[in-house]
Amino acid sequence: MNNEELWQAVLSQIQISISKANFSTWFKNTHIISRDKGSIIIGVPNSFSKEWLEKKYNRIISKGLEDMKEKVRHVEYRVVSTPYIRKLEISKIKVPVAQLEIEELSLDRNSNLNPKYTFENFIVGPFNELAHAAGWAITEKPGMAYNPFFVYGGVGLGKTHLLQAVGNKIRGVASKKILYTSSERFTSGIINAIKNQTIEQFKNNYRNFDVLIIDDIQFLAGKEKTQEEFFHLFNTLYESNKQIIISSDRPPKSIAALEERLRSRFEGGMITDISHPDYESRLAILKQKSQDKKLILEDPILEFIASSIQNNVRELEGALKSLVAWQDLNSQNIDMELAKQILRKTIKPHTQNITFQKIVKSVAEFYNLKEKELFLNSRKKEIVRPRQIAMFFLREEMKSSYPYIGSKFGGKDHTTAIYACEKINKEIRINEQLAQEIDLIKEKIYTY
Repeated sequence: MNNEELWQAVLSQIQISISKANFSTWFKNTHIISRDKGSIIIGVPNSFSKEWLEKKYNRIISKGLEDMKEKVRHVEYRVVSTPYIRKLEISKIKVPVAQLEIEELSLDRNSNLNPKYTFENFIVGPFNELAHAAGWAITEKPGMAYNPFFVYGGVGLGKTHLLQAVGNKIRGVASKKILYTSSERFTSGIINAIKNQTIEQFKNNYRNFDVLIIDDIQFLAGKEKTQEEFFHLFNTLYESNKQIIISSDRPPKSIAALEERLRSRFEGGMITDISHPDYESRLAILKQKSQDKKLILEDPILEFIASSIQNNVRELEGALKSLVAWQDLNSQNIDMELAKQILRKTIKPHTQNITFQKIVKSVAEFYNLKEKELFLNSRKKEIVRPRQIAMFFLREEMKSSYPYIGSKFGGKDHTTAIYACEKINKEIRINEQLAQEIDLIKEKIYTY
């Protein structure tokens, strides 16, 4: 593969594992400048993207390159002054993520809404019907019904689709100024405005919107200045009966390091979750997306995918994209055996994916802790509870012995591990919030 084809293949894998908002924010206008003897240089549009990719996404980028049989010794990120423009003709593009980037060219530049996200192609099932109904009600009376509207759920379950569908529906029937953005983009806007001494202009721009949609609000946790500015913006919009729509990977009460006054504002509106799709819903999603992609597959193949991928709508779409790419490149019909061969890396037994490191990383990130804090000899509640939950996952998901669990957390006695696991087991039966947190962390573990 040449540099262009390699980077598109890597991006197609990355897109499956992170949110749509994050993918659009951090991977847009990136490309491989050069690769030589395991040293790969990736061009990025600005220094902010460079820093973010280095610190947060270097591991996933390196893994994506290695999955494409590329030897990776070192990855460097370099800011390029001229935006990278693709020269491939649309008719020749074969890689699914390239199709995604072409779709992004059709984004409404005033609202950031993607016209492909509509209610018409949003599959409704028991896992999301309340969120869907509330979103539809908002389109009829923006700012009056369910304000703010807070949707939470794990990665790849359709939150972004629903949020943008609401925005597109309102835009189609009312003359409203709408903005869809991510919390990361909002934060970077605050940082740049402070640096350039244009904070008042920044705030005035946001106050002019009739509908504000912010994705992945959990990333505001711990950012005090950004939370302060968002709190004042929230109040201004709310008091003017302007619609606020928010998504997160967890409910407000479970977002660590979130100011209480913001949490209170979020809980003052409509809160609903999008959970795991059931088998029938997964199959319906696959059929709809197959039709959209003009991919003809026998029902047993779709049923195999629906049975094998149970937690994540984005993974379902990723599986279809892999089949589309293969079919386009080879001009050959896909039968069951061929589908299994193509998807052998996409569909794996869940137990093979879990490691001690993934559990620790997922728990620490969820509770806004550093991984090393889980191993401290501390009795602080904000440390003890996450550590007990990590022990619980080692027991429940990896079937680890109690002595092994104790040894992994600073050589603690096996009775400590027994106590932790039994405590969490009992509490999730009576504590709905904890049960939700356990489910969301479990999704994180299987996503990495």
